[in-house]
Amino acid sequence: MDIFKKCMEFTAADEAKEKGIYPYFHALESKQDTEVIINGKRTIMTGSNNYLGLTSHPRLIEAAKKAIEQYGTGCTGSRFLNGTLDLHIKLEKNIAEFLNKEAAVTFGTGFQANLGIITALTDRHDYILSDSENHASIVDACRLSFAKTIKYKHSDMADLERILKNIPLDAGKLIVTDGVFSMGGDICKLPDIIDLARKYNARVMVDDAHGLGMIGAKGRGTAEYFGLEAEVDIIMGTFSKSLACLGGHMAADKKVVEYVKHKSRPFIFSASVTPASAAVAYEALEILKEEPERVQKLKDIADYMRAGFRELNIPIGNSTTAIIPVMTYEDERTFVMTKVLLEEGVYVNPVVSPAVPQGQCLLRTSYSATHTKEQLDFVLSVYKKVWYGK
Repeated sequence: MDIFKKCMEFTAADEAKEKGIYPYFHALESKQDTEVIINGKRTIMTGSNNYLGLTSHPRLIEAAKKAIEQYGTGCTGSRFLNGTLDLHIKLEKNIAEFLNKEAAVTFGTGFQANLGIITALTDRHDYILSDSENHASIVDACRLSFAKTIKYKHSDMADLERILKNIPLDAGKLIVTDGVFSMGGDICKLPDIIDLARKYNARVMVDDAHGLGMIGAKGRGTAEYFGLEAEVDIIMGTFSKSLACLGGHMAADKKVVEYVKHKSRPFIFSASVTPASAAVAYEALEILKEEPERVQKLKDIADYMRAGFRELNIPIGNSTTAIIPVMTYEDERTFVMTKVLLEEGVYVNPVVSPAVPQGQCLLRTSYSATHTKEQLDFVLSVYKKVWYGK
């Protein structure tokens, strides 16, 4: 059979386009901010991961310019060989200190970080216990690791313990969980996970791609939020959200980081983080350290929107973070709502099966610390109009 047969038979995108409800690949004509220009029209952005509102910060733009002037536009090679800059080392030191870990290492993207960490640390003799709603990068990393991967029901600690009980106590075990889950916006049950890890001799890795800058008094993420920074073995994160650029990182004990640096194929065989992104990530961390009030501002904004949705009797998911899922349940309804909201000046992300279970489709709304009350009230007024037709 021709390998392209599946491509020729793929019609879902064309069908949605014919109905006028295709919701993807909208081109932004402006900076990523609380307001963007799409199709020449001012649009309130409630679908980005720009949690701290730093993508347009003058200090970050200046840092990127200076890095390009000093180091050029790229590194042309991997960190293992010619691609290490003193800027990378400086950034990694800053990440480790901020997250209260001995060491850190950076990757080209957050997706690549999960691939690089998990495949380096586990093999066919080990077990990975993964939350059923973990990010796709964790799913792919588990597949590539050759470890015995067992999914536990989402945030179900009884199910996790059931699985742990059936694994030899002396076997290598890694519990992997998102800190803040990217679709539902809920926070993992980290204290319970740590307790079970201690009881059954397992290590714990937290993907804090969405937690960094969003939760924790200083914005250090899920481990700080629960006061368990010393107990989490590995903290993974990304630069593409709160840190306003592109890249990923791992923070852990120095010996663990050194091992990954010398064993991780995605790290060894990929070009290093570009100078501009490394400089921006460093400066974004500095702003977060100087202005931790941005984290509280983000929480206040999210709480305001949660209250607004509930007052309008619009169903939302069980989230306590700046990711608020608006429940639409059906695929086509989700696409239609996305289209109409955009026409009214509000951008959201449609999430349909298989990204969520069938019948649990949603509009993934997310907020920035720089959203204004006027923008938020406009968004709520549009939802009222679209949801109820008035």
